[in-house]
Amino acid sequence: MSGLTHFDAKGDAHMVDVSDKAVTSRLAVARGAVRMTAETLALITEGRAAKGDVLAVARLAGIMGAKKTADLIPLCHPLPVTKVALDLTPDPALPGIQVEATVKTTGQTGVEMEALTAVSVACLTVYDMVKAVEKSMQIEGIRLILKEGGKSGRFEATP
Repeated sequence: MSGLTHFDAKGDAHMVDVSDKAVTSRLAVARGAVRMTAETLALITEGRAAKGDVLAVARLAGIMGAKKTADLIPLCHPLPVTKVALDLTPDPALPGIQVEATVKTTGQTGVEMEALTAVSVACLTVYDMVKAVEKSMQIEGIRLILKEGGKSGRFEATP
């Protein structure tokens, strides 16, 4: 199990002890998308969704999701998140909504899971808000695109 820090020497799952790690500034950016028909995208962008402002609600849901990550992912540390920002961009070429989350903290472990959770929850919320008109939407491409800080330094995904 070498290199897998969430497993002990016996192979049992455990929460990693970060108490001896340095407190540093950390940043993570994740992206994903909700693919839908052009008609559903127009419903969202024109403000005609029956449940209200889809992008505003999804943005708030993503922020809330980032703050609740440790409650959802069993081995995540609860972190003092200092920033969560979500950009939800209508993309007619997809067609759908591109979602990007940026999360920051100053702590002993990174915020990659918080950024990924923010994107996931925002995408799920977009789906929930308009599923009455299109159940075939697809949530896709959720991934970490940037991570900074900590012992491992900077990671940037290839395009």
